[in-house]
Amino acid sequence: MSPTLRDSMHLITDPANLQASVREVFGTMLGVRCEEENDAAVGLRSSSEESVAAVVGFAGTLSGACVLQCDSLTAQRMAACMTGMEFESVDEIVKDGIGEICNMLAGAWKSRIPGLSTHCNLSIPAVITGRDYGVHVQAPEFRLYQAYSFDRAHFEVTIICDGVR
Repeated sequence: MSPTLRDSMHLITDPANLQASVREVFGTMLGVRCEEENDAAVGLRSSSEESVAAVVGFAGTLSGACVLQCDSLTAQRMAACMTGMEFESVDEIVKDGIGEICNMLAGAWKSRIPGLSTHCNLSIPAVITGRDYGVHVQAPEFRLYQAYSFDRAHFEVTIICDGVR
């Protein structure tokens, strides 16, 4: 009997794969070193400040999503690192940049799990901006979460899985 993706759950749920993916994407594409934070960034998604969330869906042998969340200033800083441009607001370029960073994170993460890379597709990124919102997945099978920072900018990455075949 050939192994299934469920046989690789120890790799799928291993936080080290998420952390390595964040280091790879932010180091290579943004030229910054990210540090894991022990506690969630305080006030990251407060209702008084605009926040940005990018969501890339997984479909195939694993269904779920990769979510990147940050405040608007961090989104602008990420886009600035990526493009070499400066931003004063969360414009279309910043939104596209955050969506692409989330897409690269999802791709880097799934490439670390044998069998997942070729049997799991990614959706196009969806980017949400605003205040006082939440991203909800009904009854996830597992959830990986980590808060990060670079140069006093804070962001969160979550991998949510609602099914493994």
